[in-house]
Amino acid sequence: MSYKRRPVAAVSNERPDPHRTLRALRERNARLELDTPDLCFLAALYLKARDAQLSAFDEAALVEVFEQVVSVIEPQGSAQKRRASAAIRRLREQRLLTRVDGVGVVRAGEYALTRLATAVVAFFLEDESLTRESLTLLTRSLLGSLESVLEAARVAATAEDWARTVVAPLRITIAELLSGIERRQRGFDLEQEGLQRAIAELITADWFGAIDRCQEMLEATSKTLRELNQVLLHDTHEIQSRLQEIHELAADAGQEEAALVVRATSDQIDRVAAWGSARQRAWSEYYQYVHRYLREVVRIDPTRMLVHRLREQLAGRAGRPYALTVAAAPSMQLLRPVELLGERPPVKRRRKPAEPDVVDVDAVDPERELERSVRTAVAEGADCLSAVTRRLTTGLDADQRFGSAGRVAQAVARVCRAEAGRERPWVAVDDTLLIEEWVSVRTRESE
Repeated sequence: MSYKRRPVAAVSNERPDPHRTLRALRERNARLELDTPDLCFLAALYLKARDAQLSAFDEAALVEVFEQVVSVIEPQGSAQKRRASAAIRRLREQRLLTRVDGVGVVRAGEYALTRLATAVVAFFLEDESLTRESLTLLTRSLLGSLESVLEAARVAATAEDWARTVVAPLRITIAELLSGIERRQRGFDLEQEGLQRAIAELITADWFGAIDRCQEMLEATSKTLRELNQVLLHDTHEIQSRLQEIHELAADAGQEEAALVVRATSDQIDRVAAWGSARQRAWSEYYQYVHRYLREVVRIDPTRMLVHRLREQLAGRAGRPYALTVAAAPSMQLLRPVELLGERPPVKRRRKPAEPDVVDVDAVDPERELERSVRTAVAEGADCLSAVTRRLTTGLDADQRFGSAGRVAQAVARVCRAEAGRERPWVAVDDTLLIEEWVSVRTRESE
């Protein structure tokens, strides 16, 4: 998708430098260390807040939840209150719990899960995999939101209108919908990895009996991927067309910040669409590999007898150790005529050409030669200016003939006498040249 590029002024939504971001993380000594009790503690807080509609927990509730978690996963655990205080402190240091009251150390505070903690727990608890239904719903919601943004862009008149009705929805609503699609795409990738592991375990456990089950799983996933790719190809094209219209309106209105946000959203759309084609190619390769393995290995040896004997031979437990003997074969001789390459001549510096010999020649005065030509023409019978001009300019092109006519008239005036009336007629010398006529042209020597 191409966009009109205009000089962009410095705006506040420039992307941060990756090197500077990494250095900042290193300076803050950012890290995340979670063991199983900590993860279970966070999961229990997440579930309790969701079920009881709680936005924060006081310290007593945190200790109570931690004791319940320890009693479930470690029935023999001791010193639970001390462990609860250490776990709360450890989670706060890693920015998984944050204090939300403003009292400080005056009394016991209230704590809430951070966005990082919610994301970690949601990854383990919630199953957000991309399906045709969820993708269609998200893309249709995205198209509907873009339609409203496009209508707002058409009627926006001031910078405040653009910021409120175009930039803000693109940054928040549209970005959240696209993030939901990308999050489900990552969940689908995790599901595909589990599916590949399940196929390997089925073949290992049941061997020949797992062929039908493996083929069903492969076909179902292939169908899902085809459907997802079709939805992505169709809907992302419509989304990009809406973004193109918004970008053109922003460029015409001189709203550079809105144009930048549109381009960032378009890049995110391209990333979502590229995921579908990339996963389609990767799954096609895996699909062909598994079918080839089932056809060439499992079906040929349904009782695994060949595999068992091969392993016994390789381990040396069945008679003589297994070895592979290879005869050394001579290399193939390819007879062809030999081309002898001549020696490369040495590199030499190119010599400058010799200067030509200087020859003395007589200088030619063009004005004198012209006067001589005029006298010759008059002596041969040219009795008017047009006749002299025609004789001396024959064979020249139009530009040269125009310039030579003036010099011929000047030479005639110097060496000849001519008669001309008060009204001198214009006479055509040829098809492209007209001059004022002089009559009775004769040389001064003839007088």
